Amino acid sequence: MKQENLKALLNSLTLQEKIGQLIQLSGDFFAADQLAVGPQKKLGINQEIVQQVGSVLNIVGAEKTKSIQETYLGNSRHKIPLLFMADIIYGYRTIFPIPLGLGATWNPALVEKAYSVLAKESSAAGAHVTFAPMVDLVRDARWGRCLESTGEDAFLNAKFSTAMVNGIQGDFSPEESLASCVKHFAAYGAGEGGREYNTVDMSERRLREDYLPAYQAAVDAGAKLVMTSFNTYDGVPVTGNEFLLKDILRTEWGFEGVIISDYAAIQELIAHGVAADDREATKLAIEATTDIDMKTACYAKQLEPLVNQGEISEKLIDEAVWRVLQLKNDLGLFENPYRSASKKREDHELLTPKNRELARKVTSEALVLLQNKNDLLPLTPNKDKILLVGPYSDNPELIGLWAVHGKKEDTITIKRGFETYLNSEFLSQTAGCDLLSDYQFLGEFGATKDVISQIQMSDAEKVRQLEKATALAKDADVIVFAMGEHTLQSGEAGSRTDITLPAIQKEFLAELTALGKKTVLVVISGRPLVLTEESEKMDAIIQAWFPGTEGGHAIADIIFGKTNPSGRLSMSFPYTVGQLPLYYNEFTTGRPLDSKTHSGRFVSKYIDSPNEALFPFGFGLSFSKVEYTNLSLSSAELTENKPLEASIVVENKANRATTETVQLYIQDLVGSVVRPVKELKAFQKVHLSANSQQTVSFTITKDMLRYYTKSMKFDVETGDFNLYIGGNSRDVIRAEFILK
Repeated sequence: MKQENLKALLNSLTLQEKIGQLIQLSGDFFAADQLAVGPQKKLGINQEIVQQVGSVLNIVGAEKTKSIQETYLGNSRHKIPLLFMADIIYGYRTIFPIPLGLGATWNPALVEKAYSVLAKESSAAGAHVTFAPMVDLVRDARWGRCLESTGEDAFLNAKFSTAMVNGIQGDFSPEESLASCVKHFAAYGAGEGGREYNTVDMSERRLREDYLPAYQAAVDAGAKLVMTSFNTYDGVPVTGNEFLLKDILRTEWGFEGVIISDYAAIQELIAHGVAADDREATKLAIEATTDIDMKTACYAKQLEPLVNQGEISEKLIDEAVWRVLQLKNDLGLFENPYRSASKKREDHELLTPKNRELARKVTSEALVLLQNKNDLLPLTPNKDKILLVGPYSDNPELIGLWAVHGKKEDTITIKRGFETYLNSEFLSQTAGCDLLSDYQFLGEFGATKDVISQIQMSDAEKVRQLEKATALAKDADVIVFAMGEHTLQSGEAGSRTDITLPAIQKEFLAELTALGKKTVLVVISGRPLVLTEESEKMDAIIQAWFPGTEGGHAIADIIFGKTNPSGRLSMSFPYTVGQLPLYYNEFTTGRPLDSKTHSGRFVSKYIDSPNEALFPFGFGLSFSKVEYTNLSLSSAELTENKPLEASIVVENKANRATTETVQLYIQDLVGSVVRPVKELKAFQKVHLSANSQQTVSFTITKDMLRYYTKSMKFDVETGDFNLYIGGNSRDVIRAEFILK
């Protein structure tokens, strides 16, 4: 629709019709009349409001969306189509690894391809908008939504943010794209105590340097929507926070798209204590330019009286509605309200062999080899007897909490992956132990006692499984343990204070490792776990995340050597939960651990744990031996007109090719405010043939040194810098330069 026609449409709407465009309801409001009455009564709205709303939450499927759209338009005076928005976070039917695993690929270009598959499948199913990417930076593994983040580093997160938006939106052609809604703006990952929905309190400098870059990258990439976060910032909940939404997002960054609240977040301004009632909450949110009210009656019931009584200007409503109409126009809905929803396309586009192939590749790059004592891995197929054991050994629940449209029956289990490499006489498998000793927490998700009793192993079954596993283990040469978290122990509202393997699994590990066999641990989780005990007991450890549809194939590909692991952690793994929050780019202190002026006790440290991570940011092993030597700089000085070239020799001393992620970090030694011990500024993934070496070069520019100075100006200050290059944030070679 032409802009003048769109303006005319806006001007033709009554105030009630305008307000309807700013309301989002879930799909149950659009069921047959008798089924929709309950939700309407619960929310306190009527059918007239339902017939004017602008968007629908979490309804997908070509036939469903087309039916709802057709009925809605039949009752619409102006024929303004509905928007269908959904949680499609890391795959629709082809499920890729959780985003924390995608972060471990350090391969934004590959992740962009994965998200283009997500968009193509979802568009066939009638979705218009996905609530992705989530780009919240997270440094506390207690937080359940680590699962949805790409990690702890602002620079790396921004790279993935751009890639994901580009993959989702593409060129905006109907059959290849969705509109991207970046979330959760802002700083949601910094909730105190790692607790979901909790308070966030930080300086503006930290907000801007660490937490905002990934959101800004998404906006710069053209994301059409932004979702507000549940948390406060500087004492003001984000959904009503004018500093974040108006001053930064709208004015500084020039964002002209739609801002949508998270689920019921406008009404939650009351619970936060900044609004006395729905009316005040509505006023705060609309004045902060929150355009769409997700799943409350606030806008539906309060905007009109606020305008009529002169408390807000109708111009605010017009501006918000204009942004919503523009989004619908950008999606081409006025020309084709069904866009590319098609049952035929669903039948042909979802989970194709090509999509599975890509998922297998992405998952292979997401897996991280954390430990490999005496080069146990890779195993040679059909040489040793292998026992595959553990609650995830033949479990299709590998797709994680937020793969809400995935199907576990599509998933390749680890056992199925092993069977592609091993003859039956070389493979035995059993669960061995239960996933958890207590499933009562499932009651929070609606599970009855009867359902829980069916899920949980009986005492007799536990004994039988342990006896069977022990007997099989005695006959095996290698034991592969597939262990980890329950799906519902991570993801939204999955905050935990104990992030070790469940006790029943740890006890089982102790029983079988006592047999003295060679051991491999495959960890399935939505967060970094504390693996301190396991690192002492196990020969090899693979961090597999929730690996998605092709998880079993990708895990087997690495264990049996088809794939040389290349994953690198995008989030640090702690020795103990007491270290959290933990991140590599911490600030220097007046009494650092390596202090030369204070005694051993009176420095910044724990007396019962190391300061550093068990497995640091950027860490990951391969089956090759790679060495870094000969770091050199083109000059000792960097100036405005003369960038530096940093080069290093990377040598593969093994007889097999590998992919190495070469990482460059910089430290500003003296600033007007304290600077981190190091910051990631660049990285390259390089292919190294067997027994080969390569010189890898980086260009260092003045812009790479900018930060928010004492005066809160994003600027660069002259002085001395350290430059580090290596295979992770800990194991690096240092050089020095001066900025003049």
